[in-house]
Amino acid sequence: MILTHGVGGRQDLPLPLEYVIAGAVLALVVSFGLLVLTTRRAAAGQTDGGQITGSQGPQVRNPRGWPVPRLGRIVDSTAWTALWRIVGLLIFAYFVLVAFAGPDNANNPIFGMTYVWLWVGIVPFSLLFGHVWKAISPARTVVAGLTWLRGDGEPMLRLPERLGYWPAALALLAFAWLELVYPENNYLGPVRIWLALYLAVMIIGGALFGEDFLERTDPFEVYSSLTARLSVWGRTPAGNLVVRTPLGNLDTLRPAPGLVAVVSVLFGTIVYDSYRDSPQWLRLVQNPALSGDTAYLISNIALIAFPLLVAGFYCVGTMLTGVGDVPRRALPAQLAPSIVPIVVGYVVAHYLSYFWESGLATLRNASDPLGNGGDWLGTADMPVSYFFAFHATLLAVIKVTAVIVGHVLGVWSAHIRALQVLPNQHLITGQVPLLVTMVGFTVGGLYLLFSV
Repeated sequence: MILTHGVGGRQDLPLPLEYVIAGAVLALVVSFGLLVLTTRRAAAGQTDGGQITGSQGPQVRNPRGWPVPRLGRIVDSTAWTALWRIVGLLIFAYFVLVAFAGPDNANNPIFGMTYVWLWVGIVPFSLLFGHVWKAISPARTVVAGLTWLRGDGEPMLRLPERLGYWPAALALLAFAWLELVYPENNYLGPVRIWLALYLAVMIIGGALFGEDFLERTDPFEVYSSLTARLSVWGRTPAGNLVVRTPLGNLDTLRPAPGLVAVVSVLFGTIVYDSYRDSPQWLRLVQNPALSGDTAYLISNIALIAFPLLVAGFYCVGTMLTGVGDVPRRALPAQLAPSIVPIVVGYVVAHYLSYFWESGLATLRNASDPLGNGGDWLGTADMPVSYFFAFHATLLAVIKVTAVIVGHVLGVWSAHIRALQVLPNQHLITGQVPLLVTMVGFTVGGLYLLFSV
C-alpha cells in the first residue's frame, strides 16, 4: 500500500546522537573554514565578484558558462519543445483518467503520482535536467495554445511587480496543507478538487497575464525552477544554453518580493513534517483531553508557524549581517538563494527511502489505472525494492552527507554574496550572524531528522 503522504514523514532509522553531534560539528568547522577562505580571497582582490551595489542592494551578476551550441540548437528547436509538450499532455491525460475512472482507494496511482512523483520527484529531475516542469506543464501548453488562437502574443493584463513570488508561496503552503494536515488527503475527491482548481487558476491567469503569471505563481514551476538553479544547465542573457557550476547558476537568481516566503515555506514544511513524527508532537495531538477539531486546529497553526519561524530566524540573521551603509532590508531577499541548497539537501535526507519505495509502488499501481487487474505498463507484478531498509548504515551516511553538502553550498553562496556588499573592515565580523544562522539550520535540521 502506498502511504498517501507526499513528503515522507516516517523515520527510516534512529540515528545515534553522536552522528548528529558529529554532523553539526563538521558543519561548523566547514562553515568557518569557508568564511576564512572567502574572506582572504576577498582581501586579496580575488573574489569572483562583478556586482554593482545600488540603493536596493547588490545587483546580481551573470556568471559565464561553457557554451554548448549543438545541444542548444536541439533543445531550442520547435520539435524538441513540441515533444515535451506532448509528453506533458499525455501525463495530464493519464491524470484525468485515473482521477475520474480509477478506484477510490490507496491503489489509485494518482496519489503516488501527485505526492511522490510530482512533489518529491520534482527535485531530482530538476537537478538533472533543469526546468523540467516548465517544459512539460500542461497549463503552459494550454496557455500557449490559447495565445496562438488569439493571435496576439501580448498579455491582456500586466501582473504587478510587487506581487513577486507571493502567490507561489501561498500555493506551496496550500499543497503542503493538503498532504500534511488535511485528514482526508487519502481520498480521491480532495486530490481531484485541488488539482482541478490549480489547473483552472493557472490557465485563466496565464491567459490573462501571460507567461509571467506562470513563472511567479505556479507552485510546481517555481519549485522546479529554484531547484534547477543547482543544475549545470544555464542560460546567458541572450538566451543561449551553457553549462555552469551549480553555484554559478544560483548566482543568476534575481531577488524579488516573496522569494524569502517561498524558500521559508519549502524549508519550514520539511521541518514541520519532521517534527510531527516526534514523541512530543504525538503526545500533544493524541492527548485524549483534546477533541479532534482542536488537534486539527493545532496542526494547521503549526504548519503556518514553522515557515514563519524559519523566515524570522533567517531574516534576523541576514539583517544583522548588514553593517555600514548596507541596506539591511534588502539582504534577506539578496541572500535567499543560499537557502535553496539547504532545502534540496533536506529533501534528499528526509525523503530518499520514501521516494524510492513509494515511487516503485506507484509504478506498479500505474500499470493498473482502472483497478480491474490490467497491466498497461507491464509493471503490475513488479516487486517493490526495500533496499534502503536493509542498508541502514548506507542510508544514514547519505542523509548526513546530503545535509552537510546542502549546508556547505548554502554557506558558500551566502558568503560570496555577503562579501560583495560588506566593507573591508567588517568582512569577518559582518558575516558572523549569517554563519550562526546557517549552523543553526543545520543543527536543528539534523536533530529533527535523526533524533525525534
